Amino acid sequence: MCGIVGAIRAHHNVVDFLTDGLKRLEYRGYDSSGIAVQTETGIRRVRRVGRVALMEEAAKNKEIYGHTGIGHTRWATHGGVTEPNAHPHISAGLISVVHNGIIENFEAERSRLEALGYVFESQTDTEVIAHSVHHEYQANGGDLYRAVQTATSRFHGAYAIAVIANDKPNQMVVARMGCPLLVAFGDEEVFIASDVSAVIAFTRRVSYLEDGDIALLSANGIDKLLDKEGNEAQRIIKTSELSLASLELGPYSHFMQKEIYEQPRAVSDTAEIFLEGGFIAENFGDGAPEIFEKINSIKILACGTSYYAALTGKYWLESIAKIRCDVEIASEYRYRDVIGDENELIVTISQSGETLDTMEALKFAMTQGHKYSLSICNVMESALPRNSTLAIYTRAGAEIGVASTKAFTTQLVVLFGLAVTLGKIRGHVSDETAEQYAEELRLLPGSIQHALNLEPQLGAWAQKFSAKPSALFLGRGIHYPIALEGALKLKELTYIHAEAYPAGELKHGPLALVDENMPVVVISPNDGLLDKVKANMQEVSARGGELFVLSDLDSDFTAGDGIHVIRTPRHVGVLSPIVHTIGVQLLSYHVALVRGTDVDKPRNLAKSVTVE
Repeated sequence: MCGIVGAIRAHHNVVDFLTDGLKRLEYRGYDSSGIAVQTETGIRRVRRVGRVALMEEAAKNKEIYGHTGIGHTRWATHGGVTEPNAHPHISAGLISVVHNGIIENFEAERSRLEALGYVFESQTDTEVIAHSVHHEYQANGGDLYRAVQTATSRFHGAYAIAVIANDKPNQMVVARMGCPLLVAFGDEEVFIASDVSAVIAFTRRVSYLEDGDIALLSANGIDKLLDKEGNEAQRIIKTSELSLASLELGPYSHFMQKEIYEQPRAVSDTAEIFLEGGFIAENFGDGAPEIFEKINSIKILACGTSYYAALTGKYWLESIAKIRCDVEIASEYRYRDVIGDENELIVTISQSGETLDTMEALKFAMTQGHKYSLSICNVMESALPRNSTLAIYTRAGAEIGVASTKAFTTQLVVLFGLAVTLGKIRGHVSDETAEQYAEELRLLPGSIQHALNLEPQLGAWAQKFSAKPSALFLGRGIHYPIALEGALKLKELTYIHAEAYPAGELKHGPLALVDENMPVVVISPNDGLLDKVKANMQEVSARGGELFVLSDLDSDFTAGDGIHVIRTPRHVGVLSPIVHTIGVQLLSYHVALVRGTDVDKPRNLAKSVTVE
């Protein structure tokens, strides 16, 4: 969850980078933030509850100056949202630490350190890192690298940490286990961060650390790096292709608004994978042709919005490719008895590629007899693709808003491409049919743009939603996962309680909730289940419920008392779920505007979930 930054800058004040980097990482957590800087008068720390801007202002007022420092923006796990629980944590005025992740055995470590005389000022698991490193540092005569190495050997869990010592002004030690961390290189300066977005304004030369890595840094770069086996190692330095402009808000009011409107381009760019190269296995990796010939089923592991993308993909995989597909919530999968199958392809989906639950589920699957895995991800060099047999990247570009939009629709494009590809390989999709699917992909960005043009109507709907305590979303077949995504978006952005059900399940319980205070959103294009959905809608109307129907011009819905209808220009066939996603995104966005919630940074949430 949390975001960490750090730097050693031989000729510049480090505070400028720390505050800029934290603002770019604020999507990872915004309960509190803080920096610790080595100055001529010792370590100076600034921490504030709330947004990075508050901490930045305090740091400016204190006129902090130094060449080495670390910073942190927090999503609270252990301990409440208070200044004492904010990072960085300092031990004995000497050792400063920032940390992303969870130390699972922190209670035992805390007891051990208390017995050694350490006094804890916070409820966090991170403070045990600071004290543990301090203890080892004192014991070994001031070798910071060895102190971090010894301390981390005691920790169980996931972490990315950066450590500085007040008497080592030109050193920093970083360690990674399960949480993302990169090192970036400038001219006599080195940077660390959870995400490349934090460093891109300062340098494009980055190196991604791997699990178990511990590195000693100076202004000249990486002076020492040992891998998880304790062997000397080097990590490739790459030039990031991330655009700085993509990280700026531009003319939009919110990043979510910007990212919603970027979907025609993002979908088009992702579709080009299949439109330029065709529906071929090689799109998914060098070994894909051989693997795709062997597999007889698919299991998809994902969380949150990516899980709903997976549910949509299941329909395509089974109807187009005629291959059995199971979808599981990653956080649940690894805590039950599973049946491994070496001919079943494990597919993981994650925007960040760092979702801990999904990463651990993949590892678990590989221990249960599965041989082949495919990662669908939006971030190059992230953990899931590196640990998968095959990988394919969506081309959504940087997504800053916590509530996922363009990452979701581009995941759907890739899943559709996978279904058609496997359908061709398995003999269920002819060349003619494949060309038809390709044409539908070509037309998809235009259909999304048509859906975006419906924003004024959805804004009017939002006025009716804003005062409601709850909402119900309905869909059938392949549109049911879009109902789930709609309910999730409304919950995330507006804090209105929302649930989604297959429309046919309405009469099996949820109908009891329907009254004039329960708006019901129905996703109902003109597919084979239209008449069934209409019957379900009658059940709502008969109980005084207010219906909000997202349909298309091919459906003969009539608006009236208690029935509001918005139509896309036409039914787009098998890709209809992607188009109708736009409607639920815009609806939730506008309800959030009416209610005055923080669209880009909903309470209690963070973009990248790197803790269990």
